[in-house]
Amino acid sequence: MTDIAASFDTSAARRAMIDSQLRTSGVNEEFALARMLAVPREDFLPDHKAPLAYIDRAVPLGDDGHLAAPLFYGKLLIEAAPMPGDRVLVVEGGTGYLTELLRPLVAETDTMSAAQAAEAPEQSGKSYSLVLIDGAIEQLPEGLAARVEEDGRLVSGLLLRQVTRLASGRKVSGRIALLPIEDLGIPVLHAFDKPKSWSFS
Repeated sequence: MTDIAASFDTSAARRAMIDSQLRTSGVNEEFALARMLAVPREDFLPDHKAPLAYIDRAVPLGDDGHLAAPLFYGKLLIEAAPMPGDRVLVVEGGTGYLTELLRPLVAETDTMSAAQAAEAPEQSGKSYSLVLIDGAIEQLPEGLAARVEEDGRLVSGLLLRQVTRLASGRKVSGRIALLPIEDLGIPVLHAFDKPKSWSFS
């Protein structure tokens, strides 16, 4: 634990996060609360950002990524409903926090950066029963969709008309579509931005 993080009671901060941010917003499933209580958020931040670990907003880390707000991770875990037999691919937001939340809940976890996932080739690579994206995407690349096995699930943030929403989908007959669930503040992963096009007015 960092020296700065050690200067305040992080276990009390995590309990306050659960009581005032998660439970009050409908995150009450015990498996999700237990993992978020067990994993210190400050361990995934640089020293100078550690005091921000339990605020109710994302902590930006510049080009290195972000640590999203606690509510995003709580809602993501619930929607994902990870199972002991799941083989999971986590598209990282840059900290490793989401992977650590999942690790004891599933059979296997692999990670990939947003840049790698956005450029993943469609014809190669391991497939997974669950893919989680630690951030909001504007489009789902075919190469990443191909990593979801038939009847597998994908849960992510989704950027629609400049609003971020939690979204999920299941692969059926080789196709997967993300369906928005609820508006939620989620950091945007710009590696998944749609190409800009010219418009004439």
